[in-house]
Amino acid sequence: MLYEWIKALHVISIIAWMAGLLYLPRLFVYHCQAPAGSEASETFKVMERRLLRAIMNPAMIAAYVFGITMIVLTPEWMKQGWLHAKLLFVLLLTASHMMMARWRRDFAEDRNTRPQRFYRIANEVPTLLMIGIVIFVIVKPF
Repeated sequence: MLYEWIKALHVISIIAWMAGLLYLPRLFVYHCQAPAGSEASETFKVMERRLLRAIMNPAMIAAYVFGITMIVLTPEWMKQGWLHAKLLFVLLLTASHMMMARWRRDFAEDRNTRPQRFYRIANEVPTLLMIGIVIFVIVKPF
């Protein structure tokens, strides 16, 4: 019974984390259109900071805590290839999160030099990683 609760909390955490990972680059696309120092730019700064600090960071930490707990409760998973592949993709998702945090700081300091197109492409990375993770966990191809 405890395992099922932990798994449910893990999935809830992932949903919240993914929502942020998919929304933050979209905010960056719109933020590129706002002149530095404008009211719109300042509003985007607040939205981006709150999304990262209040939703994405706690959700990522919770996903890790519940995920690690599930591995501790089912150590036999560590012998299965699908879990290693999933964990690699989770690390890449975390790297994506960290890059977004850096880009947010650039916007906060009015130092963004990247065009909208960059953020539109970056917006696809979490989606592709999520697809891989879901396939590894559900299909367990190896």
